Amino acid sequence: MLDNAGMDGTGRLLAAVLCCLALGGTALLAVPTAEAQCGGVEKARPAKKVAPRPPLAIGDSVMLLALPNLARKGFNVDARGCRQFEEGLKLMIRKKREKRLPRLVVMALGADAGISGKQVNRAKKIMGPKRKLGLVVPLETGGGESNDARVVRQAGRRDPRRVKVLDWPRYSRGHRNWFQPDHLHLTFEGAAAYARLMAKLIPLADGGKKKGKGKRR
Repeated sequence: MLDNAGMDGTGRLLAAVLCCLALGGTALLAVPTAEAQCGGVEKARPAKKVAPRPPLAIGDSVMLLALPNLARKGFNVDARGCRQFEEGLKLMIRKKREKRLPRLVVMALGADAGISGKQVNRAKKIMGPKRKLGLVVPLETGGGESNDARVVRQAGRRDPRRVKVLDWPRYSRGHRNWFQPDHLHLTFEGAAAYARLMAKLIPLADGGKKKGKGKRR
């Protein structure tokens, strides 16, 4: 169930996405004005239990329309328009301090600012050696890729045991109906596909163990 669903949750999320699309033509506005239009944090709770502690999906405006889809897959979802990687790291740190950091965290960021190798290493340090970090390869406005995509793919090659890469640009290639006119934000079909890709990591949320076998910590 979506949190804070004062009006219809899907309608509110669609409005947030449209607001983010509108910002595409307002790059010259003052930073405080742009930030004010990014909207607040949108959350969705998992609709089913896939692990003792549900996996966490952290995203930006690209994820907004997919919140209900991800919740149905079993994710605890936290997204905000204009969110940058640093904000995602702070969320992870807070969850860890509160002892609520799950075995699996999937970060889908990079559309609003760059991703560095140092930031990925910080995310790995926060997660520790026994958790899994999922990283979604980002697209840029217009549908292209930037250095962020290289950084994310490289992180997966360097540490395939701890870092699991979901290649959204390759997965979505040829599916123009999945995207809004900016070739970045999602349509309802794209939101469903986005959630299907992220759900590939769900087995890692419980340490890759089947129910009833092995011990959980």
